[in-house]
This record gives sequence, structure tokens and C-alpha cells, in this order.
Amino acid sequence: MTTPIEDYAVLSNCRSAALVSAAGSVDWLCLPRYDSGSMFGALLGDDTHGSWSLRPADPAARATRRYDGDTFVLATRWETATGIADVYDAMPVDEGVEALVRRVVGVSGSVDFVSEVRLRFDYARAVPWVRQVGRGDAHAILAVAGPDAVVLRGPRLTAVDTAHRARWTTEPGRAVDSVLSWGASWEEPPAAFDVEAALERTREWWAAWADRVQSSGDHAALVRRSLMVLRALTHSETGGIVAAATTSLPEAFGGSRNWDYRYVWLRDAALTLSAYIEHGYLDAAHRWRNWLLRAIAGDPADVQIMYGIAGERDLPEREITSLPGYGGAAPVRIGNGAVDQYQADVIGEVMVALEAARDAGVEETTFSWALQRALLDQLAAWVDRPDLGIWEMRGDPHFFTHSRAMMWAAFDRGIRAVEQCGRDGEVDTWRTLRDRIRVDIDAHGVHAGGWFTQHFDTDEVDASLLVLPQVGFCAYDDPRMLATVARMEETLMPDGWLLRYRTTGVDGLDGDEHPFLACSFWLVGQYAHSGRRDDAQALMHRLTGVANDLGLLSEEYDPVTGRQAGNTPQALSHLALVGAADALDKTAPGRASES
Repeated sequence: MTTPIEDYAVLSNCRSAALVSAAGSVDWLCLPRYDSGSMFGALLGDDTHGSWSLRPADPAARATRRYDGDTFVLATRWETATGIADVYDAMPVDEGVEALVRRVVGVSGSVDFVSEVRLRFDYARAVPWVRQVGRGDAHAILAVAGPDAVVLRGPRLTAVDTAHRARWTTEPGRAVDSVLSWGASWEEPPAAFDVEAALERTREWWAAWADRVQSSGDHAALVRRSLMVLRALTHSETGGIVAAATTSLPEAFGGSRNWDYRYVWLRDAALTLSAYIEHGYLDAAHRWRNWLLRAIAGDPADVQIMYGIAGERDLPEREITSLPGYGGAAPVRIGNGAVDQYQADVIGEVMVALEAARDAGVEETTFSWALQRALLDQLAAWVDRPDLGIWEMRGDPHFFTHSRAMMWAAFDRGIRAVEQCGRDGEVDTWRTLRDRIRVDIDAHGVHAGGWFTQHFDTDEVDASLLVLPQVGFCAYDDPRMLATVARMEETLMPDGWLLRYRTTGVDGLDGDEHPFLACSFWLVGQYAHSGRRDDAQALMHRLTGVANDLGLLSEEYDPVTGRQAGNTPQALSHLALVGAADALDKTAPGRASES
């Protein structure tokens, strides 16, 4: 049976990520980067597409799990009729070590453990050649196919059909380590390392990072975990922030709305930067701005909505038939065709984030301001160009109200940089365009009933409109926003959870989708800032209840079955959780008068 998405834990070394099921199986792992080909791909198929199961032989064994403090070291306690044992799973954060560690420690009695490994490289398109390479009691196998090589050290593995299996019995206090290390196939196999030291350094690194989180209020623990998820999705070397650790987990079970999210969307990365800054991580602002400068260097007319982890531009979308899809939901896609879309809001998100960095004390450089000027000049050239919107519609372009408001925000931030920070720029032109866009929205983006519309050719609403007061286009209690929220509640909340939009409109795709978690978190903030605190708290309570036992959120939620849906863990969901918690904290009784 297909493992529910919410049953997965994530491990990360801030270069890649692994998904581990509650049953003890690593069903997704791509090395050396988040966007590399999978070597364990059972998430999008079954065990034959690559997996590593490590659990008691007793099928009745009971498991409880947690993260080992503020880390991404997963601790699972297994209890059987004969004993208790703990499993610690981690990806060491040490630079230059691409590895997955699985340590079994006996607690009491004895537990018969089985480790079963099926390595399938390149999205299960390559079954590697495997041979024993260990000596004496240092057991190891080497698996090689194409450019990839993996060494797996630990208990002696023997071939069983197309898998390798080891079996042993735990003893109290004794640790048994299994370590998978990746390397290039043409180089010497990765060397062994001190597992105890690597685990300790990994715990210390994550704990030190989490200790810097500046957060208070009722949801401080979830905010801290969400910010840690964002760090887990941020590549430590390039600074690129991927939107999720997975590809092709379906937005509708069994459907075709399956996309690859292992790339850097400028929008998501900019929002992550703002969240980092809000909670005290100014060094992240420096790193991300440097990534941005590298990624979009060149002609601003060529700016993309997303890039590869190191700023790669070529992300062609294609279908992989070697993986049948999560629960049979095909196709599995690699790359993302939205890379070629024009989305008019993106430059606005970048400008808003860079202003936040500037206001927080990140020094503007001649290069960084020149980039912003060039982006605004390009936006001026595109001001009359319709787009495909924040939700990456695959239908016809329109003048989306959210996109227009973010264009307004882009010019607004440019004007403020000149007027408040002494920067040079075409401020008169920017002011003219900013004011023109506002008049345009007022004339064409507001329905006769008083609400903002999804785009200029419809009377439908769209959850992205909740962003308008966040960027200062209007007040949270503006009558148009209140009317927009009322319309959303009427048309986009059939089960009490907010949909992005009605898919019968302009998205150009077959099928439907589940409520998008980020949108409901945005609604929490809107409620909180417009005097509906009880509604905000009630919705926040329901939303945080959707997180799994480890505090992780995917992209969407099916309220009928109570299941998470879409790629996981999803950066935008965790970003929106942080924003909602901040809104509740800032609008708490007594706080508004302080701010």
C-alpha cells in the first residue's frame, strides 16, 4: 500500500534530503544534490524502484519517533515482545561528506533487526553492479552505475534476488552502524568516517542554528521547526533555496497535477529571505543576495521565475516512465516547464525582500542596487504585458490582480530606496508607473460587488489576493479586502479550507486539486490583522493540526480523507506558517499598542 505523505520524516545535510517512512524505509534519496537522480525512488513507485528498509523482523513491532531535539537527526524507538531498540537516522552536515547514517542501539532485551537495501540509480533507470569490497569484519558493498558510486558499510549484506539483506540481534547498549556514502564512480570509493563524531557534530550544528531563532508566542516551537525546514531546503554551498525536497507528489491523488519542485523559485526564495531576516538570520540575507546576483546576472530581459540550485537556467520538463508515480499518479516529471513562463509578480517579491534586507542592516552595494535598477527598468518595459500569475497557469495570459499589485510593490520599493536611502534611480518614471498601476487595479481589478478579482476579465477571486495588504497595497481592513475575504469564504472554502482558486477557470489543466495550505495560513494573518482574532486562532489551530508528528507540512491537504498532498516538505507552507504565527503574535492583546 502507498505510504501516506504525512508518514514521512525528512533528513537533510543542507545539500540534499532523504524521506524516511514511519515504517523505517528510506523511500527517497537523491545524491549529491536535491535535484540529482534518485537512488531510492520507492516514494514514486514501490520497493523495486529503490528503498532501504531498516526495522525489526517482527511485523508487530511498534514504533514511536521524534527529532533528537532541534535537529534533523531522526530518533525512532522500536518495541517488540522481546526488547526495545532505537534507530538514529541522519545525513551528516560535514562539508564534503555525502552520506546517510543509520545507527541501531539496543535499549533492553533483544530485537531481531533486518536491513534490506535496493539501490536503483537515476530514477530507477539503472540497476547498479554490486560487489563486496569489505575486509575482515569491516563489511561493505560497492554499487556502481554510470557516474554514481555508493559504498554501504555495516552488517554483512548478502544478495537476495535484486536486493541485499543483513540480519542481526541487538544487545543493550551496543550500537550497530550502517553508513551509505556517495561518490563519483571514476574516483576512489568514499572513505569511512567516524560515525559517532559525525552524529555529534550534526546534532551540535543543527542545535546551534535553531538556538538563534528569534520567536515567541504560542507557536514558537512550530516556527522554529519551520525555519529549520527552510534551512534544510537551502543548499549550503550555493545558497539556492529549493521549493520542496521531492518531485511529482500529486496535488490530487491519482491525477496528473504532478510537478518537480526541487528548484529555486525567486518568489519562494525571496519570501524565505524575509522570514530569515524577521527571525534574526542576517547572514542568510547576504548569501541569498549573492545567489540572486549570480543567477540573474546578464540581460534583465532574460530573468526567469526559477533557476537550478546553482543558478542553472535550463530546466526542461520531461516525463520519466521508469517511475510509475505516487499511488500510480502519473506522470512523474523531471524539470519544470514553468521556467519559461512570464509571471509579473516575481520582481516585486525580489524587491520587497531586498528592501527588508536593506532595512535590517544588510549593506547595499553598487552591484546589488544596479541589479535592482535594471530589474525595474525591465519591469517598466513589461508593464502592459499580461502574465500567467503566481499559480503558474497553463492557460492564456491575463492581467492578474495579484501580479499587478506586486508590480506596484516593485516600483514602490524602488521609490523608497531613492527617497529614504539616497539611492539613484528613475524615480519620476517609477512613481508614474506605480500610480498608473494602482489606477488600473482600481478600475479593472475590483468587482462591482466590492471585491478584488483574480484577473481583469473575471469576477472570480483568488487566494493570492490576500498578499495585497502584506505588501502595503491596501490596508487589511480596507473594505475591498473585507469584501474579498467574504467572497473567498463563499466560493473558495467548501470544506472550511481555502482553495487557491476554482480550477474551472483559467489554469488550463484537467482535474482538480486540494486546498493549498499556504493560502489558509495567509487567511490567518488577514483575520488577525482585521480584527477577527477568534477566527484567526481557530483556523491556526486547525492548520497546525495538519502538520505531521514531526511538524512537517506538504503543499496541500485533503480535508475529506485527512491526508497531506503534494510535494513535501513544502517551503511555501512552512513560510506561511511562520507568517501566520508572527501575525498572531504581533496582534495579540497589548502588542498592537507596543508596535
